[in-house]
Amino acid sequence: QVQLAESGGGLVQAGDSLRLSCAASELPSSFYVMGWFRQAPGKEREFVAAMSWTGENTYADSVKGRFTISRDNAKNTVYLQMNSLKPEDTAVYHCAAGARYAVSSAYSDYNYWGQGTQVTVSS
Repeated sequence: QVQLAESGGGLVQAGDSLRLSCAASELPSSFYVMGWFRQAPGKEREFVAAMSWTGENTYADSVKGRFTISRDNAKNTVYLQMNSLKPEDTAVYHCAAGARYAVSSAYSDYNYWGQGTQVTVSS
């Protein structure tokens, strides 16, 4: 059974940094796109960043230049380095894996989801 486990969330002040990690277990293969989505209270889940197994990446406009996604295929782990955090980044951050080669920002392209980790940025 595929499991995704996020870690690294917390409470920080505006301008601080956090690094999220997501370890995937029992993925049928390495050819998965790995991504991060977030959901703030009262809002729909939104795309944050994604990286294909070959290293191609894409970001939401709201985080470009501040967030960096990376992955270690040997460990089936994806990371999200978040710098210059803003109060509007406050959300539950979910890791996701999709059975496709190409990078994608579409919710429907992801087959597996983690439970999420809370990120709270105070002003």
